[in-house]
Order: sequence, then structure tokens, then C-alpha cells
Amino acid sequence: MLKWLSLLLLVLLGLTGLSSLISGREIAVDRLYALYLDHVPGQSDWERALPRTVMVKGGKVNAPTRLGDIDADTVHTSTPSCHHGASMPTPVAVDLRAFYTDRDLYLRLEWADGTGNSAMHPWRYNSTVWEQMPELEDGFGFMWDALGQSPRFTCSVACHIDDFGVSGANFHARNRMKMVRPGSFVDLWHWKAERTGRFGFVDDRYLDDKGMHGDVPGELFRPNSVFAGSDREPFSEGDAPLLDADGRAIDSRFRLAGAQVPGYLTEQPVGGRADIAASSHYADGRWVVVLHRRLDTADPHDVIFVPGDEAGVAFGLSLMDSTLFEHFASTVEERLVLLPKSTGAASGGDR
Repeated sequence: MLKWLSLLLLVLLGLTGLSSLISGREIAVDRLYALYLDHVPGQSDWERALPRTVMVKGGKVNAPTRLGDIDADTVHTSTPSCHHGASMPTPVAVDLRAFYTDRDLYLRLEWADGTGNSAMHPWRYNSTVWEQMPELEDGFGFMWDALGQSPRFTCSVACHIDDFGVSGANFHARNRMKMVRPGSFVDLWHWKAERTGRFGFVDDRYLDDKGMHGDVPGELFRPNSVFAGSDREPFSEGDAPLLDADGRAIDSRFRLAGAQVPGYLTEQPVGGRADIAASSHYADGRWVVVLHRRLDTADPHDVIFVPGDEAGVAFGLSLMDSTLFEHFASTVEERLVLLPKSTGAASGGDR
């Protein structure tokens, strides 16, 4: 009980660098700690878990526009005393909590999001025709240093400029997620609010020097309209019919204006690509997502979580707010440590 209270006090104080002696060892507070449970965690367990707030920075906030684009106003943009310029968006605080059992790791994320986007280019009926909407889904990604080879690990280890070139006044380059050294890789978990979240899983992938791959090769997501995004008109001859959320073809039955069907269809993952289960909920301006995965999946591209390993596993976290590219990301090394069972195993709770 004393050990538990000592850890809890450190968390409540929230002072980086503060440590406490537990079982004769120093326990740093700048870590995400998972406590042992003998059961699947329930709500009361999560409420008393050890929280770790991870700040993610530098992304694009999806917020409703209450005013017109003031920077487009000629007077405003041409008046130095008035023009303030762009500013970096406020970092997003992500509350992380974790438990583990004899077999599985459970990881919970919670963060504020004023819009809660759970659709990806949906099709909407306007009372005459189906139109594809520009909406993008929310999402997040975990990048794990599975090999433990990167000092001060963050997401930046896999963010590189590719196809860089300069010719006279012309410049070209593109960002690409990949590793530099052949033979190195990181484990990547990618949650998408509609394309994976609605189906209860996280896309289990990895990054190496060639780029991004699924743990089992293949594409899980395909457009609801085959011609969408091409130079051919959606639903013209040769295109596949739209399918609704239950996979049934859209027919000529009466539909109310505003009826909506998914923009993408998802294939259920198999084998090693289906290792990570997820449940998600959006309410009152906040996302709550709970993941669980085996501690050791036996997949050569998956990180292994070892209870009692004091170093733990380094990770980076990125957050997508209705965007595919302009994501928020953690900028300091984060680590997940599974504390030994003797630190304070919790039993009972929600069953």
C-alpha cells in the first residue's frame, strides 16, 4: 500500500525529474507506467491508473470557422500594425494510462477534440444525387522502438525528406516516413476513427528503410466508388455501386436528403495485422480509445513488452485532427515501463 501511495503522490505532484525510492530503486516520473492486473481493466481501474500526459505539438487544428478569413481582407494584410501573422497551434495534451495482465497490454488514450471527426470522404445524398464530401477522419499513431537501438527516440527518427532536388530557381522535395539504416525498423500502430475504429482494430504496421508496410501485406482500405479520385465520373458505366455501412449496395429505394454512406470500405485484417484490438468513444468534446495487444505476439516486426524491464520501451505519439498529413507529434522521448507484479498488483475492480 505504501508503494502505491508513493507512486500516486509522484503523479499528483507532476514534477518532472522528481523520484521516489520504491523497493530500494529510484522510479522516475517522466514515464508511462503500467501496473499489473489479474483481470481486464474496467472503468474504476482506469480512474485509479497512473496517468502520463504526453504533449503533442505542431499539427493543424480542425475547428469551426466563426469569422471569415480575416487575413484575406486587403486592408488587414496590407497594414503592418494590424497584421499579426500565423502562430503555432496550442499543443494537445493526451492522457495516457496503461495496465497489463499475464498475457495482454491495455493502453488508454484520452484527449480533447472540439469536432470529433469519424468519417473519411463520406458520400451524402442531396435529394437528387450522391456527392462525396471533403471530411477527413481523426486518428493517431504510435511508433515503438522495437529494437531499442535509437538514443532519445522520437517520431523524428522516421521523418525524412525524400526526392530532394534544386535546379535553378526550382526546388522539389517530399516528406516520407522511413528509416535510414537497412535492417532497422520501428513498430507502427495506426488508428483511424472510421476506417479502423469503427471495426474495432488498429492497423498493425512497421517502418523500415523502404517505407511503410503492413505486418501482413495488402491494402485494407478501398474507395466506395472505384472511379472516385480518378478522371472518370463516379457511378458511370463500369464503376462499382456504392455500399452502405452494412455492405449492402445502394439501390433506387427512397432516401432522405442527408443520408450518408462511407467513403471507404474496410477489409478485416488477418494474422499479424490484426494483433491490436481497439474500442473508441467520442462524447462531450473528448475522444477515449482503449487498445489491447498481447505482450509478445511472436511477430518479428512487433515490439515485445517485458514486465519488470526497468528501461521499458521508447515510443513516439502522433495525433491527426481531421487531416492526413499535418499531424501533431510528441517531441521528447517517452517510455512505457511495465512495473513488476510486486510493485502493487491490483485485483478485484470491474470484471
